Amino acid sequence: GLTIDPFTKETETKHFYKSKEFKEALNRLEFLKSTKGIGLITGQPGAGKTSLLRYFESTLNSNLYKCVYIPLSTLTVMDFYKALCDGLGVNPGFKKVIMFKQIQEAIHNLSYNKNITPVIILDEAQYLKNAILDDLRIILNFNMDSKDYAILLLVGQMTFINQLQRQNHDALRQRIVVNYYLNGLTKEETKEYITSRLALSGCHEPIFTDDALELLFSCTNGLLRPLNSIARLSLIQGAAKQTRSIDSDIIFNAQKEVNLTI
Repeated sequence: GLTIDPFTKETETKHFYKSKEFKEALNRLEFLKSTKGIGLITGQPGAGKTSLLRYFESTLNSNLYKCVYIPLSTLTVMDFYKALCDGLGVNPGFKKVIMFKQIQEAIHNLSYNKNITPVIILDEAQYLKNAILDDLRIILNFNMDSKDYAILLLVGQMTFINQLQRQNHDALRQRIVVNYYLNGLTKEETKEYITSRLALSGCHEPIFTDDALELLFSCTNGLLRPLNSIARLSLIQGAAKQTRSIDSDIIFNAQKEVNLTI
């Protein structure tokens, strides 16, 4: 029997499956730690962007980095400023111009006086309003200083790249130091992922047939979120049938249920 749910999204960061893309993205983020400035991570929904963020955040030494994570970027400009003030440990003022100054002072104080680099992560960045994108560049630009005091990590779907390519965002786009796109797992990585997740749950037998693994990859394109959903449901359906292996028929039925098709 399985000791834990092998396909839960609550996986401990130390047990994350590190695909080739995952490792490459981490290398880019390590480079960003040394240079500071702006990083951009994009990918399809379910490609593992949030998992990558969780892992990256777990690698940050709290004595050297102050992480500010803003998960839902469907914010008004004022809400965004308040969230950023809160994350930086500042009691937000009542006006945007006051909060703007508070944010700049907090970033400068952390970096210059305490040798702590603020890491500002904006998830679901494709929902960011243009006014916020315009302000981001100005917030990070201290007196036209060439030195970067903070790391800004913009994370979103492919549509965000289209947004950044608009002419009015040229100055922000030109300051991007790291740009990486997550595609998802390869076919071989999908098989390795399933095997490794089962092993962590106490199962070392090949429960999924080769045909099942092939179908799992083809119907998910190696995207972790649908992969986990279909794999988990297939185990539930397999247990209900009291079968010892998960074949392509079970995967097919699980996929239909997950995708709400008949």
